[in-house]
Amino acid sequence: MADRGVLSCWSVAVTVACMTEADETYDPTRHPDLLAWLAEREGAHAAWAAQTSFAGVLDFSPASLAIPDDLIRETAHSMEEITDRRMTPFVQGAIWYVGEVFCRHKGMVWMYIPDIVTGELEPFFNSARKVAALDHPCVGTPGDPDSYMYPLNALRRILLTEDEVGNKVADSLPSIFADPFGEDDEEMDPSAGWG
Repeated sequence: MADRGVLSCWSVAVTVACMTEADETYDPTRHPDLLAWLAEREGAHAAWAAQTSFAGVLDFSPASLAIPDDLIRETAHSMEEITDRRMTPFVQGAIWYVGEVFCRHKGMVWMYIPDIVTGELEPFFNSARKVAALDHPCVGTPGDPDSYMYPLNALRRILLTEDEVGNKVADSLPSIFADPFGEDDEEMDPSAGWG
């Protein structure tokens, strides 16, 4: 039986180090690693929720986003910590939960999209890399390539206390849900995949 990672690279088009370039037939909602991850996360959700001690109120409502918001703030103190812990069951569960709330209430779908500059697909959740590029899934509006949000980046963003010029920032998962694409922010670059 072949290694699943090798098969997923083969299914898109193999290049050096399993880095792939998406072609015109690539469907970002059907990437084999994305589909496997979604099934795994859905199957692990009840156990993940029980470990948070909020299983009864993690109901996928927009209001419930305050729970993972609080939990992330209790367990990490910087964006880098979330990046470093992105492969842990807790953060993986939080990524999936946040994305699912957006999918269920904003009409979004899970996607694994190529890098907008290079057109390449990083290996999915590339645990070998110290710092993640775009190796993780996003949720987005079907048919609108500029409307997507990365749940992992949303978890990172809530830990940011000031922006790059020193202005105070007070994002939360509920506030990101209310304005996922930063439409009120005139400086926002839509290609940045807000979130």
